[in-house]
Amino acid sequence: MLFCSVDWHSVTEIQRQRVAREIAAIDGDRLLNTSTDSLTDYIVEKFQINALTLIEAAISIDQQEVDIDVSQDWNRDIRDRSRSFMVEGTSYEVEVPFKGDASLFNVQPTTFNMNPPTGKVRGHSLFFSISGTNLDASGVRTSIERTLSSVKSSLSVIAKDAAGFNSSLRGLATEQIEQRKKKLLNDRNIVSEIGFPMKRRDGVATTFVAPEVRRNIAPTLPPALSAVFKPEPVLSGEEYESIMKIMEGMVQVMEYSPSAFAHMGEENLRTHFLVQLNGQYQGQATGETFNYEGKTDILIKSSGKNIFIAECKFWRGEKGYLETIDQLLGYLSWRDTKAAILLFNRNKDFTNVCNLAREATLKHPKCKRQTKTRSESSWQFLFSHRDDPNREMLITVSAFNIPSEDALTAAPDPGTS
Repeated sequence: MLFCSVDWHSVTEIQRQRVAREIAAIDGDRLLNTSTDSLTDYIVEKFQINALTLIEAAISIDQQEVDIDVSQDWNRDIRDRSRSFMVEGTSYEVEVPFKGDASLFNVQPTTFNMNPPTGKVRGHSLFFSISGTNLDASGVRTSIERTLSSVKSSLSVIAKDAAGFNSSLRGLATEQIEQRKKKLLNDRNIVSEIGFPMKRRDGVATTFVAPEVRRNIAPTLPPALSAVFKPEPVLSGEEYESIMKIMEGMVQVMEYSPSAFAHMGEENLRTHFLVQLNGQYQGQATGETFNYEGKTDILIKSSGKNIFIAECKFWRGEKGYLETIDQLLGYLSWRDTKAAILLFNRNKDFTNVCNLAREATLKHPKCKRQTKTRSESSWQFLFSHRDDPNREMLITVSAFNIPSEDALTAAPDPGTS
C-alpha cells in the first residue's frame, strides 16, 4: 500500500537532523568565509522537500491475461473457500509518470485515508493494477479514476505539508549557520564584536534624534581565525539603524523649512547631513567620525577602510541611478559593509520616482533581494560584492522630496508662517 510506511512528522524531524549534520560538517574556515545568505540558499536547495506531481497526460495502460483467485467471491458457488480457486481473468496495469521525490509515496500525510491506495514505484513511474473477470471499459476507467483520485488526494496534503516545512527551512538554516559561526568564533577565543567606544558630546540639541536614542558607534572587528579568515571591521546592525534614522529624520526638517533647501545642490545637502550626524557622534581616534571624500560621499572609516558609505544623488533617471549603485559598490571592499543611497527628487511625481528607484535597484545584477521596507520611500537591499559573490553588503535606499524653487511660489513656507 501507498502512503503508510512513515508518518510526516518523522520525515520532517529526520530532515531537520540532516540539516544540522550538514551544517556541522562544513569546514570552519569555509563557513566563516562564506556569507550566511549563500550558505542558506545551499541548505534550502539541498534539503527542501519537493512535492510529487503526477504527469497524467503521459498515463499508459498494459493489458494481459492472468489467473485470478475468486475463492472469496460470494457470488460464486464454491464449496471449499479455504483454498484458492483460480479462473481466467484480465489485469490492466496503469503506469503514471511523476516528477518529484519518489520516497513521498511511502509517507503518511498529516491528513490521511484509512484505506490508502495500492501501488508500486519503479523508476519515475507509479504502477497500479485493475484486475478481474468480465471487466468492461466503463468499469475499468471508473476504477482507474478512483485510484488516481485517492493518490492525488494524499499528494495534495503532502504538498501542503511540504510547503509548510520548506517555508520554515530558511529560518532554521540561517539560525543554525549563525549559531555555528558564533560557536566557532567563541571557540577560537575571539570576541565577534570589538567596538570603538564613542564619547557623547554634551549640550548637543536633539532636534533629530530623541536623547534616549543617541548612541555610541561601535565598529566591530570579526575575530581572526587564521591566515585563511582575516578580521575585518564592520558596523553593527544597531548602529546602522541608528544612522539611518538620523538621516531619515532630516525629511521632517526639509518639509518644515523648504525654502532653506530649495537652492541646495548635492554637496550642500550632503554637508547638512554631516552636520547632524557629527552633532550626535564623536569618534575616539579623531574629532570627526563622519567624513566625506570626493563630491558626494559620507564615510565612516576603521583601520583605513570604509565600513559605511552614503551617496547623495539627485534622481536623473534610471541610467544615472544604476551608475550610482555601481559607483557605490566600487567603494565597498570589506565584509559586511553597510551603505546607503540618499536619493533627492525635485520632480513633481515623487511616488513614481520611488517606484522607479525600487524597481531599478532590484534589477541591478548584484542585488540579491530586498530585505526590508522601511517606509514608502525607503528600502533595504542585500547586494553581493562585484568581485566576490560571498561578500555581501546591506544598502539602504532612502528617497527624499526636496522642494524646487518653482514649488515655493505655489505654497507658503510653513517655517515662516
